[in-house]
Amino acid sequence: MTRQTTGDAALPAIRFRIYLDNGGHIGPGKVELLEHIERLGSIAAAGREMGMSYRRAWELVRETGQIFGRPVTTRHAGGRHGGGAKLTPLGQTVIARFRAAEAAITAASQDDIAALEAEIHKPTES
Repeated sequence: MTRQTTGDAALPAIRFRIYLDNGGHIGPGKVELLEHIERLGSIAAAGREMGMSYRRAWELVRETGQIFGRPVTTRHAGGRHGGGAKLTPLGQTVIARFRAAEAAITAASQDDIAALEAEIHKPTES
């Protein structure tokens, strides 16, 4: 489990992957990359923002498309303002479904997470 931070407080967080019947998997990294592509309109810019090379970002986009048998992004040719990429309806669906599953898992596990947090030994002040 990784910890997310909001302001000064660290919150428990669940990170998971969805393993599909065809052997592919979708996890937080691929979904975050798709979100960055949607926001920035560029695979290269999305990769840079995530600290990865264009090649690695493109490999993840291609792999995600292969998992579903169709593209999750479309490219448009460069011109005066350069080229770019945008998500296909499938790419948008992948984000929405993954985030919905993530929210459901988080909501369903809150009591268990709280119980685990309560078990953490907190040093006593003297």
